Amino acid sequence: MRYKVFGLLVFWLLINSVQPFGNGNVGLACDTMMPNHRTHAAQESMSPYRVAASSYSFSPGDEITVTLLANFNTTFEGFLLQARSVTGNRLVGNFRVLNSNSQILDCGGVMGLAVSHINTSKKSNITALWTAPDLSDNVHFRATFVRNFKTFWVGVESPLLTFITPSNQRPTTPNVPAVYVLSTNLPSNKVGSTIISRESCGTDKVCFSVPTDCDPSRSTNCYFMSSSPIETSGQGYLLGISGPSTGYVSVGFSDDMQMGNDDMYLCVMNAAGVIEVQHAYSEGKSQPRVLTPGNIEVILASYNNGIIQCTFIARSISILNPLQNSRSINSLYHIFLAYGSSSNGQVQYHGPSGRFISNSRIDLLAASNVTSGPYGLDPLVKAHGSLMLIAWMTTGSLGMILARYFKVTGKQLVLGKAVWFQAHFFLMALTVCATIASFVLAFVKEQGWNYNLSTHAIIGCIVMCLAFFQPLIALFRPSPQSSRRFIFNWFHVINALVIKVLAVANLFLGLQVVSHTYAWMPEVMGGFFAWEALAFISLEINAQMAEKAETGRYDVNDDPKSKSPAKTDVFLLLIYLCGNLAFLITLLVAIGRS
Repeated sequence: MRYKVFGLLVFWLLINSVQPFGNGNVGLACDTMMPNHRTHAAQESMSPYRVAASSYSFSPGDEITVTLLANFNTTFEGFLLQARSVTGNRLVGNFRVLNSNSQILDCGGVMGLAVSHINTSKKSNITALWTAPDLSDNVHFRATFVRNFKTFWVGVESPLLTFITPSNQRPTTPNVPAVYVLSTNLPSNKVGSTIISRESCGTDKVCFSVPTDCDPSRSTNCYFMSSSPIETSGQGYLLGISGPSTGYVSVGFSDDMQMGNDDMYLCVMNAAGVIEVQHAYSEGKSQPRVLTPGNIEVILASYNNGIIQCTFIARSISILNPLQNSRSINSLYHIFLAYGSSSNGQVQYHGPSGRFISNSRIDLLAASNVTSGPYGLDPLVKAHGSLMLIAWMTTGSLGMILARYFKVTGKQLVLGKAVWFQAHFFLMALTVCATIASFVLAFVKEQGWNYNLSTHAIIGCIVMCLAFFQPLIALFRPSPQSSRRFIFNWFHVINALVIKVLAVANLFLGLQVVSHTYAWMPEVMGGFFAWEALAFISLEINAQMAEKAETGRYDVNDDPKSKSPAKTDVFLLLIYLCGNLAFLITLLVAIGRS
């Protein structure tokens, strides 16, 4: 019996000596921040996680919200968060937890110097409150992220938090979710530049704005960026970004006018409602790769009355891939301004209307006023939209009307088939061909499949599939005398109705994307929808009246009565066609001039 008890005790000790700290009691790792996961080493690749703060400067006693964030479609199971002084690498400050799945730790006998998880549930963000100590030193927040037992990143740092003396007055914005405050590291001659405005544009700094010459300090509908070189050699550029958005505003630098291989700086609202500045690299059709924050120093950022603003220093600007060993420095770039929505700190696709590009390369070292000029829609986008409008406003609608209401009027034979059928077949073939061509143009524009799919793109794919199979199924339809013909008839009608509804809804979405030039375009589309509904109602009433009149044309002796009802279906069709073309031409002209 003694041997059994001894064996069980040894087995229990062995199990506990190798199990990971799933409960987050990792106080033993306070010094190194390294998980004790046997032989597994920390990842050396770029971390898919980042550390953000609600302020990047502090005085003793300040409370700062710290947020741990995972990139899109990424989670972490465990974490360890600390604040470290730049001088001496000491643990400083005191944490309080704000989430039910986190806890404070005892490091070296002092409670509150670190925060960790309490379980291994998957997490995408964690927030904690840090109280600044009485310390005359700058600070980094530093974190370890554990994706799973074998994969973890150690020492992921936030941008530098700058200590300022309590006597320095910092700008404040009441009732703002997140405000980064002034850094004392900014050269004295640049302090006035932290207020984002058109002042000194063209004399001391490069400015790019939409609308042209708008002033973000006076207008709430102004997308604006400014850049001025820091005079001290090697200190980089002082950048300012401003624009109305609830997700992000950004500036990018490229050697051409296409997205891809671009240096980007994003002013983003993250999952905790905190505005953070991200340095990223755009590879084209995928999510921008968020880089480590070592290249930037945040000076001022805010979200107030729907306006996002950021001022920061970029130590270098380069369009070369950051994974390469060296990055050459240039000063001639096309400037991109963009805005859009964000999800958990991840920027979403801005669409064609959410991006503005300078017409030429701009020298960031030479002060100038950059105008967007006549920036129009890409010709491929115009062609895509025009083909879809023609297909689903005119040819598709006429084809459906002929099949529904003109089987009697158009029963004359042409090439062995009724006129209505020949016209229906021709118009619907045009509709499918225009839809396919438009679909191909979208892929050509995006240069392949784009994984940042919008609702417009998803519905477009559904319409394309249904429209493609509609004529194929019609080729294998049973004969009119077949007992199964009714199955085809119902399927053909229901599928056509679904395609029509989805196509019209998608036209509304597409016009909202391109309507920044003519805001009334969706309203014109709404007018067309009402006009078409009125036409269908009128034709339906006329068809019912014609059917009743047809049954009354014969008396009891089957002799036709002297008078037959006037046929108005052709007249109604002509009236509808005139209105249809008026709406179509209006929208096509607007797209052409957008």
